[in-house]
Amino acid sequence: MTMANTSAKLLAVLALALPLATGGWAQDAPAMAMKAQNPKPSKPHKAARAQHAKAAAAANPAGAGAQGGPAGDKIEAVGKRDPFAPLINDKKDTGQHLPPGKAGLVIATVRVDGAVRSGNAMIAVVSNPEQSVYFIREGDRLYDGDVEKIGLDGVTFKENSKDAFGKPVERMVTKRIYASAGEQQ
Repeated sequence: MTMANTSAKLLAVLALALPLATGGWAQDAPAMAMKAQNPKPSKPHKAARAQHAKAAAAANPAGAGAQGGPAGDKIEAVGKRDPFAPLINDKKDTGQHLPPGKAGLVIATVRVDGAVRSGNAMIAVVSNPEQSVYFIREGDRLYDGDVEKIGLDGVTFKENSKDAFGKPVERMVTKRIYASAGEQQ
């Protein structure tokens, strides 16, 4: 009876140990496969380090590998994105891409600095938020409208815009040189 109990216990231990043993061999299998592919038995670690150092030296001829420690410390993955980089770009393009010169002046942001009579026509001196100064005349085309009338006290613009439904809307905007109390410049 003791022989049967001993045999049964031995079989149970072997049945439990067999999956553990094959799992250990499975983890060693890639290393054994690598050894089978590389027939050189001579110190593969030093050869790999030397090859990696040569590649790093070729990529960075200034010797930046000496600054941050051994050349094997930093591994660059090609074709992989940074997992910690945000997926959504929070940076918004705040500036509009406007054409240069008078054609890029937006009526809502223009400030009237002065007006001058030149012969029989009027010239207005205006500036944009970047403090660039422009000389405009009646009939000049701006980014979102036209210069309608220039007087000694201000400039009247015809602003072309669209409402919420996309319907074109024209409105007259008068900007004065010296805004009175409560008037927006």
